[in-house]
Amino acid sequence: MKILVEDVQYIAKLAKLSFSEEQAKKMAMEFESILTHFESIDKFDLSDIHLDLYSEALQPVLRKDETAVFPDKEKLFQNVKSMSDTSIMVPKILE
Repeated sequence: MKILVEDVQYIAKLAKLSFSEEQAKKMAMEFESILTHFESIDKFDLSDIHLDLYSEALQPVLRKDETAVFPDKEKLFQNVKSMSDTSIMVPKILE
């Protein structure tokens, strides 16, 4: 499947990203490589694979939720641009 630079720029615009022309060309080639790989995987015959063979024996492994206090709050919030009391202020993302 052929991916064009315009496709990459359109996806980048939707994600609110910006790429240089060189980066967009590289990204288009990488997307094309990934999609070509998916096309090759799609050719495998999986009709004789039974996914429910072991489903009854599998049980989810869950960890116990434990609360912990982080001792160095200044280090924890060192990369935060703006805070209001104990809340992190983030920009509005909905238009």
